[in-house]
Amino acid sequence: MRRTDGTKRNNIIKKGIPILFILILIWNLKETGSGAVSSFSFTAVLAKALQGQAAETVMPFMVYQTREEQSQKGNFVTAKVLEQTPFFSYAASHGNQKALMEDSYFYELLLQEQEKENEKRTEEITAENINGADAEGENINIEQMLAAMEMENQKAAAAMEQEGLKEKEEKEKEKKEEQAAALAEGEAQETANLQQAAGAGFTKVMERQKTYDWSAYGSFESLLEEFYAVDATTKASAEQINLENFLHKDLTIDKNTQGYQILIFHTHSQESFVDSVAGDKSTTIVGAGERLAQILREEYGYSVLHHTGEYDVEYRDQAYSKALPAIEQVLAENPEIQVVLDLHRDEVAEGTKLVTDINGRPTAKFMFFNGLSYTNQTGKIGYLINDNLGSNLAFSFQMQVVCNEYYPNLTRRIYLKGYRYNMHLKERFLLVELGAQTNTVEEAKNACDPLAQALDMVLSGMVY
Repeated sequence: MRRTDGTKRNNIIKKGIPILFILILIWNLKETGSGAVSSFSFTAVLAKALQGQAAETVMPFMVYQTREEQSQKGNFVTAKVLEQTPFFSYAASHGNQKALMEDSYFYELLLQEQEKENEKRTEEITAENINGADAEGENINIEQMLAAMEMENQKAAAAMEQEGLKEKEEKEKEKKEEQAAALAEGEAQETANLQQAAGAGFTKVMERQKTYDWSAYGSFESLLEEFYAVDATTKASAEQINLENFLHKDLTIDKNTQGYQILIFHTHSQESFVDSVAGDKSTTIVGAGERLAQILREEYGYSVLHHTGEYDVEYRDQAYSKALPAIEQVLAENPEIQVVLDLHRDEVAEGTKLVTDINGRPTAKFMFFNGLSYTNQTGKIGYLINDNLGSNLAFSFQMQVVCNEYYPNLTRRIYLKGYRYNMHLKERFLLVELGAQTNTVEEAKNACDPLAQALDMVLSGMVY
């Protein structure tokens, strides 16, 4: 109930104030229009303010229009107040001047702030430029650093490559050294094998196992039957096969001469054995020749030249013709050579095995060979004259006798054929067929021990 009364009172006051202001406004407008106001009155000014406030509240459109006119003609109330009151005129004037002064002051401050802002911006731009320069310098430094790193990488790569090459060279050097060591070891082993084959396992027979009664061989036929196999293309004569000449022929040599005493070569260097290795000369007749040469050097003290020229690579049938000038040159260059051995390997039927046992070792049988420069069809071959034929026959005969007496069943009978076979080059020329294609390399090399011993016995004169 009390709230309702208060509300009514407030509504009356709200409605009364505008009415009061309207009345004052009407009165003021009347007075102003009649020119009754002649002096400044605070009450009038207050009334004027109240009037304006009331008018703005009640009739805003009228106030807006009145303000437009005042903005064009000037504020009438203010003008009147200033006319009547010098103090307020002064205050108003100086109030405007203060505003102008304040505007000027703040403008100067604005300029100063702008200058400061410009200076700050300039500093920022300068700093940015400096930073940009620094960044550019930094970029340059980075590029230089990257270039330096690249150079270092290249140097490192080159060093690594050099190190790799050095390591590769060292490995290759080590490999070569290993190969050289292996080769040396292989050579040492081969030498040891040769020495073992030449010495160990083989015991020289120093006493005759058989003694010939030469009185039983008084006839040519008995001598021929005991010691020779004559090829069907030729014919031997009693004049050629003469026991007395053979037994009394001095074939000894001096081991103490300068240079080589013995030459070993191979007219047929391509001859191999049943287990020879292709491309490995040490497993061919050439290997057997080297073993024989080494035994003669190491066991008996001879100076031996082993000539390994090849003369039967393309055409076997022309081997003797091709070998002749080469061997003549070797002998011309080494005139001190007194003994020549042409070492071959025979060829037999595949079912034939030329092997015997000596000191428990399988040993290939061998055969001495002579050419008579005579065939049944042509007779004596005049262009194949051999002035050393008698000495050649005596040499093979004495070798045959020594082998038969000390190593029975080691040799086959001496083979006689029609041609010369370059045996005319020396009176101590011996052509030997060492085993055959059915023998093994071991058997062939084992045969070199008794062969070397027989040679020494004949060449040193130990036989008789």
